[in-house]
Amino acid sequence: MNGERWRGRGAGTPGWRGRSAITLPVMSPAASTPAYRRLSVEERRAQLLDAALSLFAHRAPEDVSLDDVAEAAGVSRPLVYRYFPGGKQQLYEAALRSAAEELRHCFDEPHEGPLLPRLARALDRYLRFVDSHDAGFTALLQGGSVVETSRTTAIVDGVRRAAAEHILSHLDVTDPGPRLRMTVRVWITAVEAASLIWLDEDKQPPAEELRDWLVEQFVAVLNVTAARDPQTAALVRALASADG
Repeated sequence: MNGERWRGRGAGTPGWRGRSAITLPVMSPAASTPAYRRLSVEERRAQLLDAALSLFAHRAPEDVSLDDVAEAAGVSRPLVYRYFPGGKQQLYEAALRSAAEELRHCFDEPHEGPLLPRLARALDRYLRFVDSHDAGFTALLQGGSVVETSRTTAIVDGVRRAAAEHILSHLDVTDPGPRLRMTVRVWITAVEAASLIWLDEDKQPPAEELRDWLVEQFVAVLNVTAARDPQTAALVRALASADG
């Protein structure tokens, strides 16, 4: 075909007689530009951590791959590596720190009103976290994960220590003796164990009942220690007087 044959052949010319004219869509500037905003470094990192946390919440860490995280975040695997060059271990530790920070906030409670209702509200938040993170919480506390290291252990232990400090501050104790410190930390361990058993028992009894039982346990262990420790005994009397 030469150029002469094509000249003038378009919609409405003899060569196109009987055919419908083709109308090309007009692209407006808004339509031609995709609705896309480049995320900042912090926003992208937060997005990847959120995706990882959602996966670690319902699977043991060893069952989550970087491909899983990339798919959940809607990005490529190389992009995950760009933000976490240490691979899965670095991503897991970062996600664990984020979860640990959330757990610490469970015990943030205004120093107002009677102690036991304050403790109950903190436990409500704690049990909601356990409920929503399920398998990830179990893997986190039971250990044995292939990604567990001294750093991850330190992160988890840091949550326990922070919880103990929060409780002691609500008890208005600035210089707790070893028996009182031990009592609080033993109770925190009991809360963790009860939470794991609760998950294993299909979240029975109901969370509200478990919360009340744990509050009652706290009162019970304080009374047991009070029989041997003058500091705890004075604290128990002060709490009884405040509640009375």
